[in-house]
Formats: sequence, C-alpha cells, structure tokens
Amino acid sequence: QVRLVESGGGLVQAGGSLRLSCAASGRTSSRKGMAWFRQAPGKDREFVVDISWSADSTYYADSVRGRFTISRDNAKNTVYLQMNNLKPEDTAVYYCAVRENIIVRNSRWYDFWGQGTQVTVSS
Repeated sequence: QVRLVESGGGLVQAGGSLRLSCAASGRTSSRKGMAWFRQAPGKDREFVVDISWSADSTYYADSVRGRFTISRDNAKNTVYLQMNNLKPEDTAVYYCAVRENIIVRNSRWYDFWGQGTQVTVSS
C-alpha cells in the first residue's frame, strides 16, 4: 500500500498562485509515476499532470500547460504542483495519485489516491 497526503489547497483570487504538495509513504518501490487529477462539482475527475519517477518525463493537460508546473523531491518522496495564473475554472478538489505502470492520463491506471485538497479560485 502507498499512502498519499496532499496539502496546500485554499482560496485564492483569480490570477493568484498556490502550491500543492503530496507526500508518499509506504510501498513506494514499485512506483512508476505520480500525478495530479482534479474534480469539480458535477464533473468527472480530470487529468491535470503526471511526472515519471525515474525520468524527467512530464505530461500536462492542455488546460494547465504553461500555468502549472509539477516537480518532485525524490529524497522526500514528495511531488509538488505549482499553480500560477489561476482561473475560476481551476476550482476543484485536487487529488494526488500513484501509478505502478507506464500508462498515464487515464485515472483507471492509477493505483493509489490521496484524500484530496480543495482549491477555490474566486473571480
């Protein structure tokens, strides 16, 4: 089992920034990558960004490319999501996830999930 704990969510005005963190613990040796997804009220869970754990590959959703940046700290087993120029449509619960395979973007292929952290962007 892998345990994920997200933090850093909150309320911010449009154009502002937030930094989310996701700390992983437990059986992380099989991890191939980590990602952020988000889910707004009444909508399906949406892929945001993925980072490979052993390489420098990153994958961004078109809606956040250029505004969001994912990074990782291997020593701390933590990934970060720097979110700049936030928009009201970024409002959602943000979830951290771990995958133990090479398939990215599709939520069904992620094996472990955090509890989520709320991000609210006011206009």
